[in-house]
Amino acid sequence: MVTKTKKLVLCAVCAALTCAVAPLSVPIAGLVPISLATFAVLFSGILLGGRMGAVSQAVYLLIGTVGLPVFAGYTSGIGRLLGPTGGYLIGYVPMAFVAGALYYRFGRHRTGGRKYAMMLLAMLAGEGILYLFGTAWFCIVTGTGVLAALMSCVLPFLLGDAAKITAVMLVTPSLERAASKLGVLPAPTAHI
Repeated sequence: MVTKTKKLVLCAVCAALTCAVAPLSVPIAGLVPISLATFAVLFSGILLGGRMGAVSQAVYLLIGTVGLPVFAGYTSGIGRLLGPTGGYLIGYVPMAFVAGALYYRFGRHRTGGRKYAMMLLAMLAGEGILYLFGTAWFCIVTGTGVLAALMSCVLPFLLGDAAKITAVMLVTPSLERAASKLGVLPAPTAHI
């Protein structure tokens, strides 16, 4: 049986994963750095489902906002949320929710190719939400036009995001099965 405590512990683990990998970043020509954060966000949503995936990312944001250096480049503070890349940070919550909710509803109970297809579609929808939140906020804060923002904030990240999605697709199903056997997650036939 999956208890609330077990779900919360797994949620905390996913928040900790985001805290561990998000600061590792590579600055590029624009203001938005390349980081492993989106891997952790998608992994959290797919593994935990929409609600708990979103909660794990809200915890991550809270940790960074209060001053622990868990944002890209080992930064922190409310200024990061209000700055040009703040929309991407805030977008982690709906990204995890959308990817997790769609996968849990339409893909988690499936097997084989259909499971992976739904996982892929769920993560692409989550990425779309992130790009929407982040790019809109970037345009508002910097006064950059939409096309220029897409060229600097989306296009350079597409290949890396495809690699992160692939990595999530490779690691999550086996962890999902193991967590279900341990009673940390519901069996794949259950909907959350």
